Amino acid sequence: MGRRPPAMAAFARLKAQRLALPDLSRKRALDARAAELVRLLNARERFCTTSSCDGRVTVTDTAGTGSQKKNCTWLLVTHDPCVKGDVMTALEKATGDAVFKFEPFVLHVLCRELQDAQLLHSVAIDSGFRNSGITVGRGGKITMAVRSTHCLEVPLSHKGRLMVSEEYIEFLVHVANQKMEENIRRIDRFHKGLELALEAADPADSVFPQEPEKSRSVYVHRRKRRTAQEQAGPSRELGAQDDTDSSLDLFAEVMI
Repeated sequence: MGRRPPAMAAFARLKAQRLALPDLSRKRALDARAAELVRLLNARERFCTTSSCDGRVTVTDTAGTGSQKKNCTWLLVTHDPCVKGDVMTALEKATGDAVFKFEPFVLHVLCRELQDAQLLHSVAIDSGFRNSGITVGRGGKITMAVRSTHCLEVPLSHKGRLMVSEEYIEFLVHVANQKMEENIRRIDRFHKGLELALEAADPADSVFPQEPEKSRSVYVHRRKRRTAQEQAGPSRELGAQDDTDSSLDLFAEVMI
């Protein structure tokens, strides 16, 4: 087998470096549902995952001044449906401004070539992750972000004083659990669609990728079909969370 092209060798080095880094998340481990997707993508030489989250329900408490992240206390974090009692117990510890949130699944993936990112983008959009996009940094680094729009963020207390009723909190929990269930369905669709797309694009899981034109033609076909069906309007800019030097957004947010 011949020597790898420089671009492929450079991506392989970057991937090895990224995967060797320690997990800097709060739990120091992958979320259960994201873990399977991370393993599926990292098993392919053309992809390298950089961050992920299954989706979660949180209650945070802040002092309301300065940098929110520095002054934030996590009162509740769960990646599964929750109950009102969990939220009420968390609020008992609040001394500042408590906020209830649902945040959907997110996944960031470095891609070796543009057509690789296009393939992931197509599967993500078809699976319901309409806020997904591709960003190319100044150095040519290609990042694919899988994201959704069905978030929820509601303030519950101010200076430690509860500002809403328990009945309303129960309603919020019900809405968040519905969003979590839909989030899980979308993850499942994305996982199944990704397995099929990767197998179709590279059934032998070879060292070298399939011809670019093949992947690109499949992507363009799906985009044309989706445009005809949905008559989507103009998109808006989307930046990748883990690439601060991004300069060109190729695909942008498409709202549900």
